Order: sequence, then C-alpha cells, then structure tokens
Amino acid sequence: MKASEVFSKTMPFMWAKLLLGLATVAVAAVLFGILMGLAWLFNSESVTGIMLIIWVSAIGVVRFLLMQYMGYMVKAGHVAVIAEAVTSGYIPNDQVNYGKQRVLERFPTANVYFALDKLVSAAVRTIQKQVGKLGNALNFIPGMGTITSLAQFFIDLSLGYVDECCLGYTFYQRDQDAFKSAADGVMIYVVNWKAMLGNAAKTMVFVILALLAMTVALFIVIGIPFRMFGWSGLVAFVLSLLIAAAIKSAFIDSYILINMMCVYLEAAPTTVIPYDLYGQLCGMSSQFKELWTKGQQNPAPAYAAAGAGGAYTATQTPTAPGGSSTVFCSKCGAQNTRGVKFCGTCGAPM
Repeated sequence: MKASEVFSKTMPFMWAKLLLGLATVAVAAVLFGILMGLAWLFNSESVTGIMLIIWVSAIGVVRFLLMQYMGYMVKAGHVAVIAEAVTSGYIPNDQVNYGKQRVLERFPTANVYFALDKLVSAAVRTIQKQVGKLGNALNFIPGMGTITSLAQFFIDLSLGYVDECCLGYTFYQRDQDAFKSAADGVMIYVVNWKAMLGNAAKTMVFVILALLAMTVALFIVIGIPFRMFGWSGLVAFVLSLLIAAAIKSAFIDSYILINMMCVYLEAAPTTVIPYDLYGQLCGMSSQFKELWTKGQQNPAPAYAAAGAGGAYTATQTPTAPGGSSTVFCSKCGAQNTRGVKFCGTCGAPM
C-alpha cells in the first residue's frame, strides 16, 4: 500500500492526535485567564511578568502529560496500524481498537513502551553522532562544512521518526520479544540509512515551508484580536505556536512518519546484516547494548539466520551448522552455539 493511501486511510488517528493537541491549547487558555486574573488583582507589572513565566512553564508540563502519557497509546496504535497497512495492505475497519489491542499485546504497560522508545531513540542518536564525526573530518574541504551542517540539520529533524520506524518493526515481527525486534529495527536503519535519510530530506523541505507558513498565518489570525484588545503579543505568539504544534503533530508528523515507515518496512524483509555489526554497535552505544542484552535474556524465537558470506536477513531465524540454535556475543558480535558460557572468539561471558 502506498504512503498516500495509508495517510488517507488512517485519518482517525490524526484526528485523535489533533484533539489531544487542541486540549493542550484549551488548558493553556484557561490557565492564562486564571493567572492573568490574579495578576490584575495585584495590579503590578512585576507580578504580571511572574505570572507569564509560570504560565509558559505550566504549558510545558501540561503538554508533556497530555502528549506523552495520554498520547502514547494513540501514537503507538497508529504505528501498529501503519506497519500492518504497509506490510499486508490491510487496514482493519475498527483501526483504533485494533491498534490499541496490538499495543497492549506488545507493551502491557506504558512504562514498557516508554523504556523501549527511550532506548531506541538514544541508540539511534548515539550511532548518528558517530556517523556525523566522519563528516566533520572532511571540513577541511572548502564549502564542506556548510554541506555537512545542512545534512546534519535534516538528519536531526528526521531522527524523531526513525525510532518510530524501529518500534514499527516490533509490530511487524509478532513472534519475538519486543526488545529483540527493536534491536533488529535499529540494525535495519543502520544498513538502510542512506535511503531513509534521502527520503526524509525530500519530505523535510516541504514540511519546514508548510510549518512556517502555518505559524505565520495563525499568528496573524490570533494576533489581530489580541492587538485590538491590547493584550500581550507574546501570548498570541505562544498560542499560535501551540496550535501550529497540534496541527503539525496530527498531520505533518504523521505524513513524515508514514513516508519513512513505507521506505523502512519495504527494505526490512530483504535487509542483510553482517554478523559483526551487532558487536560494533554494542561498543558504540550503551543503549543499543542494553536493547541487545534484554532481547537475549527473553526466551523467544531468535531473529537472524546464518547466510552466505557471514551475513543474515533480519526476518530469518539463526541456526548453526547442523541446525542448533545460536546466539551472538554482545561484546564482539561473534556467532556462538546457544548454551555456551563464554564467547569462543573474545572470551566474554555469554
């Protein structure tokens, strides 16, 4: 199923995201009325300034609680449905309930989801920083610094969607532990990073222009009545940003996510990963190592299979010669027979 079809057919999740975002704006407006009412009673400019600071701080807290803790089910459910649509071409009639059920299957509590999301996000960013250092080494070339900075800008913008792609892979791989699937998901990104970031760069140009235009338009619409009543232009600007953020989260972010997940999940089944890459990434990122370790601790089907040339595809099951199951060393990434206590290559405890 094409990205445009997935976008149009999963609209219920976007409306749910928009409602959460607008709820943030509504709470912010109520808080503003209360705090400014208190400032009016004191009739002091210094008190008004303090109330504005409290208001801006309170908005951050409210937004975090609504969008992170209440919105996690909506976001994760949307990812689950996108994964189903891209890989099978099927979208359930009651997609919101379907997404909720899939999320509860993979993440029984919100804490499990947040822990995995945090590990994946931190691992991807750590790996990307290491890659960025390679670009910095070329800064001696005239003009390369500007090119590297621009490339890093698009990479940083797109990284917020890469971790969702990796989490989407946990829904694609239903028969294995979520931590194992997430570790595989990061590997798939590393192998296919050029295609993913190339797609992200094209999308980001449109997104940045659309977001700027939307924010300016909202600021004009909200700012005019604020100006007429002599209210603060700063408050009008903050409210404009909140509404723009709500629209961005609901529609623009979803558009980018769907585009990236389509590229990601289409590449995942045929992605070939070198055996030693796991060990390299474990040494590069402590968060990835934690993902890998947690995945190895859980008794679930493994997620890689021996292949020609010392590589495996991400959707197969690893077997050693003779059919015995294998595990990979978390320190060096070497293949070992399941059950051994020490790695046969580096000697590290298994």
